[in-house]
Amino acid sequence: MSSEPAIQVNQVAKCYRIYARPQDRLWQGLLRGRKRFYQEFWALRHINLTIRKGESVGIIGRNGSGKSTLLQIIAQTITPTEGEIQINGRIAALLELGSGFNPEFTGRQNVYMNGAILGLTGQE
Repeated sequence: MSSEPAIQVNQVAKCYRIYARPQDRLWQGLLRGRKRFYQEFWALRHINLTIRKGESVGIIGRNGSGKSTLLQIIAQTITPTEGEIQINGRIAALLELGSGFNPEFTGRQNVYMNGAILGLTGQE
């Protein structure tokens, strides 16, 4: 195993703004911060993680603990509110259960098919 990090997560946090009514989002934009029309929900705070090349990692936790949010930040489908992510290599996101999977294929066949769609070779 290499000591070089494949994924480095430094002090990552993600905050969502929760609006009570759809029009509150409009008012927030119009008043430009003079009044707050939302509540903050911190899905992640102060997350640090290093995954080295060749390592396998499992992320476990209860529902709502931020697992999917962290994976989406690592896959760069959402941006963190705070902190930084450093990625050395290529990341492919297969987060949503069942998305793009053919139920008639085995798990291995689905992985190979999705890899081909992403431009990977069979060996990769």
